[in-house]
Amino acid sequence: MGSKCTNRYSDEYKRDAIELVRSSGRTVTEVARELGVSSESLRGWVKKARAAQDTGSVPAAGRAGQSADDRDEELKRLAAAVASTG
Repeated sequence: MGSKCTNRYSDEYKRDAIELVRSSGRTVTEVARELGVSSESLRGWVKKARAAQDTGSVPAAGRAGQSADDRDEELKRLAAAVASTG
């Protein structure tokens, strides 16, 4: 029997990936493929963030202590990295 290897991603990485889905206009599947994560994982992160937003709570992935400007800069960096690999 083989064991299933799962990757652990930081809250910051998840937040950036969620923001990339929201701001890019691309599908979860497209963004997941570009980032090298499973579409099921990314879809779950987006769903969890949306549910937290609807209830007014902030998910762990949104509590990294960064300002909005810092998050915008990180999102630009992540988008540039994705663009350069594809």
